[in-house]
Amino acid sequence: MGSVFLLVFLIIFLLVSPDLAHSALPFRRRLADRTGGSMIRMVTGGSSVSIDPTRVTHLSWKPRAFLYRGFLSNVECDHLITLAKDKLEKSMVADNDSGKSIESEVRTSSGMFLQKAQDEIVAGIEARIAAWTFLPVENGESIQILHYEHGQKYEPHFDYFHDKANQELGGHRVATVLMYLSNIDKGGETVFPNYEDKKSQPKNDDMSDCAKNGYSVKPMKGDALLFFSLHPDATTDSSSLHGSCPVIEGEKWSATKWIHVRSFDKPAKSSSDGDCKDKNENCATWAKAGECEKNPLYMVGSEGMYGYCRKSCNACS
Repeated sequence: MGSVFLLVFLIIFLLVSPDLAHSALPFRRRLADRTGGSMIRMVTGGSSVSIDPTRVTHLSWKPRAFLYRGFLSNVECDHLITLAKDKLEKSMVADNDSGKSIESEVRTSSGMFLQKAQDEIVAGIEARIAAWTFLPVENGESIQILHYEHGQKYEPHFDYFHDKANQELGGHRVATVLMYLSNIDKGGETVFPNYEDKKSQPKNDDMSDCAKNGYSVKPMKGDALLFFSLHPDATTDSSSLHGSCPVIEGEKWSATKWIHVRSFDKPAKSSSDGDCKDKNENCATWAKAGECEKNPLYMVGSEGMYGYCRKSCNACS
């Protein structure tokens, strides 16, 4: 039976993994061994990560979407919430023309970004995401923690970019891993309005009206939703349109990992400022809002790892 599970997993990978003709992905991984039961242990760089393919359910081909039950443990979910609770700011959206982050009523949640590999738990989650998606750690953005209270939502949108400014760093977002950190009584579903066969999912009274407008996924603590924003030929997939339905009862916590077609961690280009660079054009705005003090790991960095907004935070030596 174990060999059957392994064969199914490898077939899924061959069908799911994007063939990005214009992107070199220098990411080596191999199957190391079977660890008993249905687990597959994989080596990603210097880390050994266990993946259970029997917990993964295929949801759709248009868009390509998969649900991993119990991807995170309760301890991991609670830890991510604790890291974010006192650092939340109003969520922003990318302007389609300029690419700059702006406030908008289409997104009413609050959130913050963690630092990559901020601690052992965060680093472990990032390694597991890379192993599951077969996409390199360096192609991912920092994990964003989001909090939705009663009535808060994120209207349907695409995760790939419409502007050239955001595409310059890492290219388009090819995949999104959305991790649910809490259960929710009602509402808060992730919905895909452009799903190819809206009638294939039975509708019931537990769903919000918003969730009935497409294929929806109910948040369950520990589950992770993976969907691709690009087709296997690297063209944008309009069926990946998705949104977060308004919270009706309870509160929703989630964590998002966006993954690009190439490295998102490109070193800053050399200049007269040396390593004193802002890696995001919104750094000045964030610095004025006090993010240098509220979120120093992301903005300034730590020993041996530069932050993303050193120049705006006046952190240059």
